[in-house]
Amino acid sequence: MGGCAGSPPRLSDSEGEETEPAPRPPLQDSQGAHWKNAVGFWLLGLCNNFSYVVMLSAAHDILSHQRTPGNQSHVDPDPTPTSHNSSSRFDCNPVSTAAVLLADILPTLVIKLLAPLGLHLLPYSPRVLTSGICAAGSFLLVAFSHSVPTSLCGVVLASISSGLGEVTFLSLTAFYPRAVISYWSSGTGGAGLLGALSYLGLTQAGLSPQHTLLSMLGIPALLLASYFLLLTSPGPQDPGGEEDSDTAARQPLINSEASESKPGSGSPLSLQERWTVFKVRMIAVFELLFFRNTFLTHAQQYRWYQMLYQAGVFASRSSLRCCRIRHTWVLALLQCLNLAFLLVDVWLSFLPSIYLIFLIIVFEGLLGGAAYVNTFHNIALETSDEHREFAMATACISDTLGISLSGLLALPLHDFLCQLS
Repeated sequence: MGGCAGSPPRLSDSEGEETEPAPRPPLQDSQGAHWKNAVGFWLLGLCNNFSYVVMLSAAHDILSHQRTPGNQSHVDPDPTPTSHNSSSRFDCNPVSTAAVLLADILPTLVIKLLAPLGLHLLPYSPRVLTSGICAAGSFLLVAFSHSVPTSLCGVVLASISSGLGEVTFLSLTAFYPRAVISYWSSGTGGAGLLGALSYLGLTQAGLSPQHTLLSMLGIPALLLASYFLLLTSPGPQDPGGEEDSDTAARQPLINSEASESKPGSGSPLSLQERWTVFKVRMIAVFELLFFRNTFLTHAQQYRWYQMLYQAGVFASRSSLRCCRIRHTWVLALLQCLNLAFLLVDVWLSFLPSIYLIFLIIVFEGLLGGAAYVNTFHNIALETSDEHREFAMATACISDTLGISLSGLLALPLHDFLCQLS
């Protein structure tokens, strides 16, 4: 990435003599750098979350583990509806899809918890390279897997890639204008939509899941190209309403100076923002929202749920330019109400049509995406320059912890509901 691969540039002194600041680049060059960084962070968000989303979309297929003659994959791309548990109206897999969710999120949680303690010792380039290799490994391992445990190991690789990439790239935004946060968020939303839609579309078209996953190996390569070839070297922030950054404040992820609060500096994460990011994801109950009298099989319904949820996420994560929300706790409250409503429907099955579920899931995606992008935008506005890198790296822990808890709660809930006649 020409200049930003390692540590951010620092001012150099010679025998205590001050050097004159470099002249500002021409406005045209600054605008060109702005758009390169905007596209770069959008692609980084897209590529970083892509494998994570694909593994969630393939969760039902991974756990179904159905084999058909002539299909090299571990699952039939268009399976005939079969009941795994004939005593339950939910057509349950022996293991909840929450198992895939946990394999897809727990390694990310560990990485985010440990990141403030020592990740700053590793330069950005090796981190990005490791993330790309793990993403490619996840696609290969799941594609050629012949057992559920092996497939889950592939999901773990996807989680490592996504977690390491997220904490790395969010920290990297501290060295660029604040506007790149909106492009990063939009890219992560695009990963949700394109990841879920590509898996749904290719499997619906008859391509085996194995070949579908192998066709996605270009995504990790695009991630590496975006970082090393597209992003410009971080320097004084370009014009456009953003104030100049203090070069001395461009420091590693954590050090003794940044860990001490200064008078007037913004709080890294307010209580309301912690609550907003620490939200319970309802995607753990998607598997149990099963309609028998439709043209879609159970596996296809699950893929549609994932795609529609990610479509809502993409729309709202891309909305920061036209809609900004300060009181983000309202979004968290609405998500909790959404979850309660769908749990009641799982129990009582009172909704008459799957299309109503589709609308609710899109709404949930809109709430989740808006909470993500507005929370990080508020953090960027309210934290001082010297604290921003650390704040960005630690704020995403709450999001991951909320998803982990939802997965843990979904496992016993799945077993309980599947025992109902």
